[in-house]
Amino acid sequence: MQLASKIKQLRTKCGYTQDELARKIGVSPQAVSKWENQTTTPDITLLPILSEVFGVTIDELFDLSIEQKMDRIENKLDVTDELTTREFEDIETFLKGRLNEKGEAQRVNYLLAYLYTNRLMSDSKKISKYGREAIRLDPGKSENAQWMISKAEAGRCWDWDITNHTGLIEFYKEVVDANPEIIDPYHHLLWNLIDDRRLEEATRYLEKLKELYGKLEEQKPVYAVITESYRAEIALARGNKQEADDIMHNLAKEYGDDPAFCFELAQYHTKQGQYEEAIQLYEKSFANDPQRPRYTDALLGIIAIYDIMGETEKEIETYDRLLRLLKEEWDMSDDEVTYQDALAKKNKLLNRGK
Repeated sequence: MQLASKIKQLRTKCGYTQDELARKIGVSPQAVSKWENQTTTPDITLLPILSEVFGVTIDELFDLSIEQKMDRIENKLDVTDELTTREFEDIETFLKGRLNEKGEAQRVNYLLAYLYTNRLMSDSKKISKYGREAIRLDPGKSENAQWMISKAEAGRCWDWDITNHTGLIEFYKEVVDANPEIIDPYHHLLWNLIDDRRLEEATRYLEKLKELYGKLEEQKPVYAVITESYRAEIALARGNKQEADDIMHNLAKEYGDDPAFCFELAQYHTKQGQYEEAIQLYEKSFANDPQRPRYTDALLGIIAIYDIMGETEKEIETYDRLLRLLKEEWDMSDDEVTYQDALAKKNKLLNRGK
């Protein structure tokens, strides 16, 4: 249904004349008449007001198909750092209403998880902000605030019962065992096994992953880097640093200019406190990356290292590079949350010691 027809249908359903609708949304009756006759369309800024007056969502104004609505939700979650309460509730209600529809379960569950992740990420920033301030005001009454911040920022704590990944490991084992030919779950399983130092299990699953990669000859170099990097991580976790270094050194001989490998090797050095080497590799990864826009990960890694090293001026310079990247390649405006967050951290460094 065209927007013009939808407006007329909703106006009639609500019992409004064109004059009454015009008064409610702050336009002339002639404007409403032109919309309904398809002479003009409402300005985009009026859509939220129209949806409120009619008691429908903006999507319902356009009579989008279910697939279009889900595409729109996913696109919105891709670019929006924090939804309004109304936006969140509208999306949640729509998705929960589709949970039992045949053929839609996977995508609906994915989008619900994405929706709650959006709220989790925005709420985590608030937890960190207010929890930190509570600790600053009275460090002696900070135990619960410390726990909250640790949860929000994936921090470490002394209690292994809280920090181990047993639940995730068992879940990904089930997924891998039920879908032994699908690659992605192996990665999630391996990361958690290595982090928990369950290295014998990690080695067994790595061998299964290598068998799968062996069937994909066309991308053999990429998979060689991935599996050998896992082997190095396992060796390092066992305390066999020389073995791990040799594995990464041999990879560097063959893939030393590849941006993905440079990033992987940078992370390998960071975990061992080898910061100068890591910075060089992050820089090489960033410089060699052919895609546009480039991801921010390499610059964020450099910023974190400079912060650890106490190199404030270099950290500020890297924040400037990050802000330029967000502007020039990601086309971010000054008021977007990601840009504002980076700018606030840079300004905090500038004000340090004043």
